Amino acid sequence: MAVPKKKTSKSRRNMRRSHDALPRPTYGSCPNCGDMKRPHHMCLKCGTYNGRDVQEQPIAG
Repeated sequence: MAVPKKKTSKSRRNMRRSHDALPRPTYGSCPNCGDMKRPHHMCLKCGTYNGRDVQEQPIAG
């Protein structure tokens, strides 16, 4: 049975785990309103995606 000959140090253990972190989500500006939005997602502020309205705006009244 394979058994480690020496204890793995905290530094070496953490270096091995350096690629396990989740990447931060990327954001870009909406071409319609300029607000920050996720790529390939609808803009939450103005409701547009790829130059068209995909969400109806609430009627103010």
